[in-house]
Amino acid sequence: MDAVFWVVLGVVLAVAEIFTTTLFLIMFSVGAFAAAGAAALGAPTGIQALVFAVVSALTVAVARPAIRRHARSAEESGDQAFGVEAIEGSTALVLERVDADQGLVKIGGELWSARSFDATQSFVPGRRVRVIKVQGATALVWDDDVSTSGELPEARG
Repeated sequence: MDAVFWVVLGVVLAVAEIFTTTLFLIMFSVGAFAAAGAAALGAPTGIQALVFAVVSALTVAVARPAIRRHARSAEESGDQAFGVEAIEGSTALVLERVDADQGLVKIGGELWSARSFDATQSFVPGRRVRVIKVQGATALVWDDDVSTSGELPEARG
């Protein structure tokens, strides 16, 4: 009966992790499964609780720092950027007029929908712009003449 309790607890914690995506509850789920193993081997309830606590604590102490290290952005870790991170800050060529509502740019050989980062700016085809931020599948762009001076505008969410 004790093993069933620990297995159910482990499953509940694992399912809860799916909704939180913090990779914190899963570590307690591992502890619950370890306690289920101890229960299946006939360990008393106190030992099962101790196994749960020790395995959970070790998992948090060992795995959490590694997960946080890998979760940092490429800029923070000094690694090569990829995906959206690689696009932000790159230059783009305006193919269709870009204003506050719509536009089309070419970024590294790919076509992207675009909008002006500053609603007062618009860009004509042939103009070079800087990608400030990517929202969904839309690049928010800024005048490249301004951004080449090192003064990128602050990206606001």
